[in-house]
Amino acid sequence: MPVNLLSKSCLAGLRARERHEMTQMGVTTLNMLRPLLLILLLSGFSFLPPSSVARAEEPRTPLNSIKWREIGPWRGGRSSAVSGVPGQPLVYYMGASGGGVWKTTNGGASWTNLSDEQFHIGTIGAIAVAPSDPNVVYVGTGESPIRGVTTQQGDGAYRSTDAGKTWSRIGLDGTGQIARIRVHPDDSDTAWAAVQGHIWGPNAERGVFKTTDGGETWRHVLEVNADTGATDLVLDPTNPRVLYAALWHHGRTPWFIKRSEEHTSELQ
Repeated sequence: MPVNLLSKSCLAGLRARERHEMTQMGVTTLNMLRPLLLILLLSGFSFLPPSSVARAEEPRTPLNSIKWREIGPWRGGRSSAVSGVPGQPLVYYMGASGGGVWKTTNGGASWTNLSDEQFHIGTIGAIAVAPSDPNVVYVGTGESPIRGVTTQQGDGAYRSTDAGKTWSRIGLDGTGQIARIRVHPDDSDTAWAAVQGHIWGPNAERGVFKTTDGGETWRHVLEVNADTGATDLVLDPTNPRVLYAALWHHGRTPWFIKRSEEHTSELQ
C-alpha cells in the first residue's frame, strides 16, 4: 500500500478515535453534572439573567418609571405631617417641626406658608383635609416624633374652612402633641384627634378626642392613663363607624444629677 494512502488511513482513524473520546468525555461530564443540575432546578435557581427574572416577576406598571425627587420647601425644619387633597393631584399641605403649615398648588414647584400670621406656634403634628369638602382643613400642633430638647410642645388644634387662607383655633389647648387627625368621610364637622400628650410629664389630656361640631367642643372618647397617649388613628374605609387607635406609653425626662445617699462620703 502506498505510504501516502497509509498515512491518510491512520490519520482518519486517529481523528475518529479522538471524536469518540471527546464524545465519551462529554457524556461523562454530563453524568457528573446531572445531580447538581437537578438540585439547582429543585431549589428554584434560574439560568436567566437577573434583569430577565425581575421583568418576569414584576409586571411593568406606570409606577415603575416614577422616581423620587425633592420638592421642598427648604425652610421650616423637618417635615412632620403631610396631606393631599382628593381630586386635586397637585395640591398638598405640609407641616414642619418648627416652620408651621405650608401649601403647594403646583405639585411642589412652589410653596406658600399659611400659618406665620395666624398660628401661635410653629410645630405641627397632624394635617387632615375633609374628604367631603376640600376647603375644610384641620391641623394639630406639636410634632409627634418627640426628640427631647429639639421638640416643641403644641398649643392645640386649628381649622380652616377656606382651604388654608384663614384659620380658627378650635381647642385642645393643653394636650401637648397631636399626632393624627381623621375627618369623617361624609361630615366635615366630625373629626377625631389622636393626642399624644406632653413631652416632659404625664397629663390627663391623652388619648382620643372627638368633635361633631367642627371643633367647638371635644369629647374625650378614649382614655387609658396620664402616661399613655394616642399616636395614630385609622378609619375603616368601608365603615366610618369603625375607628382604630394606636396608643403609646411615653415621656421624656431631662438630664439630671442625682446625689447618692449610699456613697455620700465619696462624693463630698
